[in-house]
Amino acid sequence: MFLCADEFIRQVNFLSLKSIPFFFIVDFEVDDFKLFYGDRLFSKEIYFNINDFKNYEECYQNKRSNKEIVFESKPISLTEYKKAFESVQKYEIDGHSYLVNLTFQTEISTNLSLFEIFLMSRSAFKLYVDDLFTCFSPEIFIKIRDGFIFAYPMKGTIDARMPNARKILKSDEKELAEHATIVDLIRNDLGMVADEIKVKRFRFFSKIKTIKGEIYQTSSEIRGYLGDDYKKRLGNIIVSLLPAGSISGAPKEATVKKIKEVETYKRGYYTGVGGYFDGSNLESYVLIRFIEKTENKLFFKSGGGITIYSDVNKEYKELIEKIYVPIY
Repeated sequence: MFLCADEFIRQVNFLSLKSIPFFFIVDFEVDDFKLFYGDRLFSKEIYFNINDFKNYEECYQNKRSNKEIVFESKPISLTEYKKAFESVQKYEIDGHSYLVNLTFQTEISTNLSLFEIFLMSRSAFKLYVDDLFTCFSPEIFIKIRDGFIFAYPMKGTIDARMPNARKILKSDEKELAEHATIVDLIRNDLGMVADEIKVKRFRFFSKIKTIKGEIYQTSSEIRGYLGDDYKKRLGNIIVSLLPAGSISGAPKEATVKKIKEVETYKRGYYTGVGGYFDGSNLESYVLIRFIEKTENKLFFKSGGGITIYSDVNKEYKELIEKIYVPIY
């Protein structure tokens, strides 16, 4: 059942005040909300695993396939990517935006079903929706703990197999500028709902294992104070921060307008948000590392942040590096 934003806010505020657990997902366009609580939290329509809390049976927990896994991709051409890239950079040069997250969908072929990919993937957050899509996201949207709100924007990716990969990524001026821009955007976003905003950690590394090898990514930790009464406005907090700044850009409104113009498809739930409230605390993730089924074909959606300093070849390579499944 889809909800509009106002109804989602009303129901989430009620559930959180009553300390009733719920799970939710919302699309990138902030049009379609799904909310699961009570018996529906364990429906067959949706399966999720968020930091080892699962809503599905233990018999699925450690499912592994003995077959050799096939996973191949057919990315768009550099020429097609370059056309969109140049349009975005002109938009930035003209002063409308200073960071745009540009994404594309890539057709993939695999001998695994969406459900098998969901079960076999290893990630802090996993989601499977009714043979429509699966997601295995490493990126936190917001956490809420004891009256504090936390965000962990993730920007900067490099193949960990490269010599001196960490040093190269850390010293890349474009990556630093992009990361600082997103941190500033998220600080401002959190400032709309919280006080005492602080950057607790700036550009720390995490390593992600994939079927193709390992990659490094950089994130930052930002914290704000919500107060003891946040439960009565939890729905308002979630909606006011959408769409996630790390997968849209800055300034947000102008950047989202350009994204919808230049991308060749509707994102839907890709780069939306999903999360679980346990009655006291909230864990939520950005819906990236995303595979969707359309007309019996599978499409992996990926991309990265573009600034006026971005190099088209590096950005195209990053788009491809993010096409993976964390199965190992």
